[in-house]
Amino acid sequence: MKYLFLCVMGFYGCFACSNLSAEKATKSSEVKHKKTKTKGTLYLQPFDGLPLSTTRNVQEQLSHLYSAPIILRPSIPLPQNAVNLEREGRFHADTLIRFLSRQVGSSDLIIGLTNQDITTAKIGNSSWGIMGLGFCPGNACIASTFRLKGTNRLEKLYKVAIHELGHTQGLQHCPVNSCLMRDAEGKDHLNEEKGFCPSCKNYLTKAGWNLK
Repeated sequence: MKYLFLCVMGFYGCFACSNLSAEKATKSSEVKHKKTKTKGTLYLQPFDGLPLSTTRNVQEQLSHLYSAPIILRPSIPLPQNAVNLEREGRFHADTLIRFLSRQVGSSDLIIGLTNQDITTAKIGNSSWGIMGLGFCPGNACIASTFRLKGTNRLEKLYKVAIHELGHTQGLQHCPVNSCLMRDAEGKDHLNEEKGFCPSCKNYLTKAGWNLK
């Protein structure tokens, strides 16, 4: 069975990570990498409003881990069919992921980056604010800066992005507190996450990621 995994923020400032059953959901610049067996080209798709410097920062950090081409696409508007009609200013992350998934081949990956508020449905709440969402496994995910706080927001965005990309590779939540695949369980633990634990690292290394 496939799942959608998400990093979330509650209405009282709490963060969490959970999962929902779900269906499976060109070029402007390129980072060069060693050729290894991996998922395929990774595309970064920024949506209008996100500074180019923010997207390039994520691209640069990912380039140290993802052992295949990383291509930054031109910024595009958020699709109007993703607008959350129940809450003004919000966008359905599930819809955005399905949109992104159709933009690349099944052997490639794509991550959307936005500064807008994204949401998903959760039991008892049809518009639950989140930081990120991704297919597990799949080829698409999304991360948002909207709910990230602190002076290290760029670092946090990268951690959300790599967490959701990990889900696309088939990784589920990890019990190790310092692992990037940690389930937040109601709090913002991003500053405590230092890297992939040995188990998650081994999994991604076998998938062709450049992890040392």
